[in-house]
Amino acid sequence: MGRVIAAGVALGLCGVLLGAPPASAQSGSGELGVQVSIDRRPIADATVPIDPAKQVELQVVATNSGAAPVKVRSVRLSGVALALTFFAYDTTAPFEVPARGSITRTFVLDLGDLAGQATGLLPSSVELLDAQRATLGEATTVADVRGSFWSVYGVFGLAMLVLTVLAWLGALLALARHRLAPNRWRRGLRFLPAGFGTGLVAVITLSVLRLVPPEPAIEIPLVLGAAAIAFLLGYLTPHPAPAPVITESDTTVRMPIPPRQEFTR
Repeated sequence: MGRVIAAGVALGLCGVLLGAPPASAQSGSGELGVQVSIDRRPIADATVPIDPAKQVELQVVATNSGAAPVKVRSVRLSGVALALTFFAYDTTAPFEVPARGSITRTFVLDLGDLAGQATGLLPSSVELLDAQRATLGEATTVADVRGSFWSVYGVFGLAMLVLTVLAWLGALLALARHRLAPNRWRRGLRFLPAGFGTGLVAVITLSVLRLVPPEPAIEIPLVLGAAAIAFLLGYLTPHPAPAPVITESDTTVRMPIPPRQEFTR
């Protein structure tokens, strides 16, 4: 059970530390400058509310500073947390941005099923993709998704909470029963998954409560800080009580002496 819990917590951690590189790094050139408005609100340096019950008007202004025209095949709106993509909508609408020029396109998106995918604050992006699905340019923002608590993102947070509670229970029960390893480093490692899980749950909770978005500059220090505290707690736990030593004298079997009998004539 302990290994299963640690594996589940480690899976979430790998998403934080080993997540996919940004889209602009994957695409090669990133030739287009992109300015985006959602429901006529510029998304740059802003938190954009998105209500899945309503259609979203997405306006994209693409600027080409190169000497050759650039062909755009589709537009993608996506939201990411803990380096995992929780929603993505692609709209195929080919258009061409002329050399040293700009073009404006407006799209109407139906995000009805977004309520079952995410809720809370999520770092989001609008990307322009070419025919090979490479990113030509993107604009980033924070989306305030008014989705359901029982969405994929919400259930993911609940699953991490359950795994974290089980990890803490396992470590504390081992401490109470004096079953932790005598080595301090191994005792610290026993508490480490519980610390990672605590950091992940904190990141998701702050996001769902719309307090802090799960951006890398916030989530990585929070997760690593919680893990370091848990490791330190395990490292400083008292040495488990030594097992009783059985000596040879303790194993000696003493035969009962029968009572003395007296015979009379």
